[in-house]
Amino acid sequence: MKKNILLVFLIVGFFLVPATGSALDETKGEEAVDKTLSRLDPEKSPAAEEFSKANEDTVKKEDILLDEAAPAPVATIADTKKLDGLVPPGEFQTTPTTAELSKAAASSSVPEKKTPSVSSARPKAEPVPAINTAEMKERWKNLFSKEITPESISYTVKPGDSLYVIARKNHTTVDLIKKINGLQSDSIYPKMKLKIYTAPFSIVIDKSKNTLTLYSKDLPLKKYTVATGKNNCTPVGEFKITDKLLNPTWFKTGAILPPGSPENALGTRWMGFDKPGYGIHGTIEPKSIGTQASEGCIRMLNEDVEELYGIVPSGAKVTVQD
Repeated sequence: MKKNILLVFLIVGFFLVPATGSALDETKGEEAVDKTLSRLDPEKSPAAEEFSKANEDTVKKEDILLDEAAPAPVATIADTKKLDGLVPPGEFQTTPTTAELSKAAASSSVPEKKTPSVSSARPKAEPVPAINTAEMKERWKNLFSKEITPESISYTVKPGDSLYVIARKNHTTVDLIKKINGLQSDSIYPKMKLKIYTAPFSIVIDKSKNTLTLYSKDLPLKKYTVATGKNNCTPVGEFKITDKLLNPTWFKTGAILPPGSPENALGTRWMGFDKPGYGIHGTIEPKSIGTQASEGCIRMLNEDVEELYGIVPSGAKVTVQD
C-alpha cells in the first residue's frame, strides 16, 4: 500500500517538475498542477471553472447592457418586407437589427416612388366629344315620330285629363305633345292614345362659339347659333329655367316696352334662369346672332327660340361655358 502511494507521488512529481530544474515558485507550481489536472480531467479543472464563471458573468452583463440600451422594436422584418412587397406574410417574424434592415433595403428591387409635380397631379379636362351631325338629325327626326321609343311612353287619356295635366305629370310641354301626336287643338278625350316623350332635356351654351345645343339624355338633338353678352359678360355656370313667357313685356330701366314694340329686345319668347335678370329670349336684331352683342342674356332668332320654347319645360338645366 505504501509503495503504491509513493509511486503515485513520484508520477505526480514527474509531471510537476519541469526539465529546466526545480526553481519554480509557488504560483508556477499551481499553474502546472492546474494544467496537469486539466489534462487528466478537463471538466474538473479549476481554471476552466473560473473561466466559465467569468464568461457567464460577462455574458450576463452584456445581456443587461443590451436590454437597457436596445430601443423598442418599431417593426419586424416581416412587417418591413410586407411594406416593400418583398416577401409574403408570415416570414421572418423576428425583430430586425440595423444591419438586417440596411441589407433588406439595399437588396430591394422596388423602384423609387417619385412625387408628381403640381402640373401632372391636376386632372386633365376630358375633351368634349365631337357632335355627329347625321346622328343628331336622326335623333331630331325620331323626337317627333309617333313610334314609341325607350325615351317615350304610350299614354291612355283618362276622364278629367288635360294636355296641361299630362304635360306636368311627365315633365314635358303641351306644345311637344301636340306636335308629336299631330293635334291641332288642346281637345282630347278618354281612351285616346298619346305618345309622351319623357326623357329629360338640357341646354349647353358655348360662349366661345356663340352656340346653343339642345340635349336629351346627354345626346345632342339640335344646335342653334345665338348671340351672347358683350365683352364676355354672360355668366358662366349651371342654371335652371324657372319661368317661361309668350310675347314678353320688357321692363327696361326707365321704360316699359310691350310685346311687338320695335324696341322690345326680348322678341317673341322669354325663358328666365334662376339667376335674376338672365335668360334666353328672341331678338329684334337678327344680324347680331353669332356675335357678342347682348347685355348678358342669350339671344336667338325668333323662329329658333319659339321652337326651343315649345320643347323645353320649366326646370330644365342650362350650362353656360366659356
